[in-house]
Amino acid sequence: MSKARKSSSNRLRIIGGQWRSRQLSFVEAPGLRPTPDRIRETLFNWLQGDIASARCLDLFAGSGAIAFEALSRYATEVVLVEMHPKAAQQLRDNLKILENGEASRGEVVNADALNFLTRDSKPFDLIFLDPPYRKGLLPKVLDLIMEKQLLTPHGLIYLEHEAEESFDWSVWGLDIKKQSKAGQVMGYLLEPIAAS
Repeated sequence: MSKARKSSSNRLRIIGGQWRSRQLSFVEAPGLRPTPDRIRETLFNWLQGDIASARCLDLFAGSGAIAFEALSRYATEVVLVEMHPKAAQQLRDNLKILENGEASRGEVVNADALNFLTRDSKPFDLIFLDPPYRKGLLPKVLDLIMEKQLLTPHGLIYLEHEAEESFDWSVWGLDIKKQSKAGQVMGYLLEPIAAS
């Protein structure tokens, strides 16, 4: 593959909000796969009334596609957690490009997701989870989110997992608000059972 072709494929486009159509670069890293435009469009249609003024966590930020989309739609704050150092630095660089000297509403944390969740933190209104596939991370992550009370009482969790997996969300006190399937990927918008 030519360098030009390779670099053009390492770009993502913000699909809505104040930064609509802006193009950003992302680095190649193991397991890093930006959420496709169609899935992001569905997700943010679901979140229309919930995203503005929300405090968000993008726990496996990767390319930052979901986090930048949330910031573009006026989320109050987004914490992007990314373990890969070069990917984390690219996220910081992209935030600077997008915010162009404005006060930052995004914070990039270069850390392992599970370690991040063990720290004390204010709860989040929206949590985005797209962990690397086939590593059994989702149950551990949800255990910690619930144990540490990192979701506000009326908060929402959006997560993706491979279609061959199946989970009983009620184990974590969660109920399905919306769900979708794109190829071999399942997407769920979950809410606390008490809020449903």
